[in-house]
Parts: sequence; C-alpha cells; structure tokens
Amino acid sequence: MAGQNTLTFTDSGFDADVLSSDVPVLVDFWAEWCGPCRAIGPTVDGIATEYQGRLKVGKLNVDENGATAMRYQVRGIPTLLLFKGGRIVDQRIGGVGKAELQKMIEPHVQSA
Repeated sequence: MAGQNTLTFTDSGFDADVLSSDVPVLVDFWAEWCGPCRAIGPTVDGIATEYQGRLKVGKLNVDENGATAMRYQVRGIPTLLLFKGGRIVDQRIGGVGKAELQKMIEPHVQSA
C-alpha cells in the first residue's frame, strides 16, 4: 500500500533507516484496517514523490511493528512523525491534507 517513492519501515530497520538518515524522514504510522490511514495514503505517496532526494517518506504498519509504535507512544493512527537528526521535530495525528503536511515539512528540508 505504498507508492514507488514511499518506503516501508520496520522495527528491525527503524534506527538505521530513520534515526541515522542524512535527510529528514516522515514516518506514517498506519494499519490496514484504518480508514483515515488509507485515505491519506495517496497524499503521503505524493509528498514522497514531490520531496524525493530531500526527504525520506515511509510507512510503518503498527500491527506488524508494534515495538516502534510503543517506543514513540503512538496511541492513535494515522500518526505522522517527522524526524531530523534522529529526533522528532514535528508531528500530526489524524487525517491531514497535503497543505498541512507541507507546512510541517518545509522548515526542515533543503530548498529544491
């Protein structure tokens, strides 16, 4: 359920893929059964394409990767966490639109 530029994150690879990234990383915590998660999927995939090379974008299925969801106290989904330098720099909970995601991301990425 991811676009071609959208990565899939897992508990086992999270530290290497997200926390050690040279560029900011947007992580979409989601589940297959979550309607709002499926609704924002195309928006997240669009962000992945638009910011390719300046931002990593990926999804983490909370049903399959519960340890990471617990580690970041994800209580509701969709939850979008923006990591930079291994730390959370911004977050959104619930179904948000593209403009809201851009507002969240723009201060943390290099200009095109």
